[in-house]
Amino acid sequence: MSPVHTLRPRAEALASPLPPLLAAAEQLARGVVLGEHGRKRPGMGDAFWQYRPAQPGDPARSIDWRRSARSDTHFVAEKEWQAAQSVAFWVDRGQSMQFASHKGLSTKADRAALLTLALSVLLVQGGERVGLTDMGIRPMGGDIQLGRMADALIETREADYATPDVSILPRHSRAVFVSDFMSDPEPVEEALTTAADRGVTGILLQILDPSEEAFPFDGRTVFHSVGGSLEYETRKAGDLRDRYLDRLVRRKERLALIAHRTGWQYHCHHTDAPASAALLWAFGALEGAR
Repeated sequence: MSPVHTLRPRAEALASPLPPLLAAAEQLARGVVLGEHGRKRPGMGDAFWQYRPAQPGDPARSIDWRRSARSDTHFVAEKEWQAAQSVAFWVDRGQSMQFASHKGLSTKADRAALLTLALSVLLVQGGERVGLTDMGIRPMGGDIQLGRMADALIETREADYATPDVSILPRHSRAVFVSDFMSDPEPVEEALTTAADRGVTGILLQILDPSEEAFPFDGRTVFHSVGGSLEYETRKAGDLRDRYLDRLVRRKERLALIAHRTGWQYHCHHTDAPASAALLWAFGALEGAR
């Protein structure tokens, strides 16, 4: 059976044994409609909130043709937040995410995809709209959308490392960035600043292999990137351990600080830990990001 057909059933299986999480999703769905006055967030209510430029994926019926006639740009009239909210996922599919320290462990990419789809299943069950930032369309609900995401999540990019894509983040929505965050952190800072300027809140979910936390290397060792573009050889790998671990701690602290400054939340998950724990945290964090 191909990875496309196995990823979604595994994600649903991960979500199914979590009754408290499913109950929270159902309660969240029941509490979405907040009454006649609504909340001042874009959504699918009846009261006008704001105009915004049309984006790829917007249906033609959502365009306000009277407002658009006064400009060269098509505009969408957004409504108050009285129904489904949007959650956009950026999932790092660079080559570095294909790493696993031994055959008994999931790759970081596999765990990231599984958690992303399992969280999306729960959100859709709660009436939310979900999507990947690089799918070219705005977040949507339903099983068809989950299928599209499953298809996209098995793709791997050619570059060793990827950078966050915030090109179609809906304003005042929520977002989830899933990555090992082992590359240059500046693009992450820029992406979160852009997201914050749009009123977007969310979570950074860092996925690491346990060997990346322990650095169990000694003696002569050749380090190379998964994509093969980088290579470093040393005869005394053990001498690098303290410096590496110190840099990793500082990287985590920087990510947590970036998240805090922009109103996001940060969490680190290891591929040898139960996926359900990260799923539970992510769902709770997203609920708090409303």
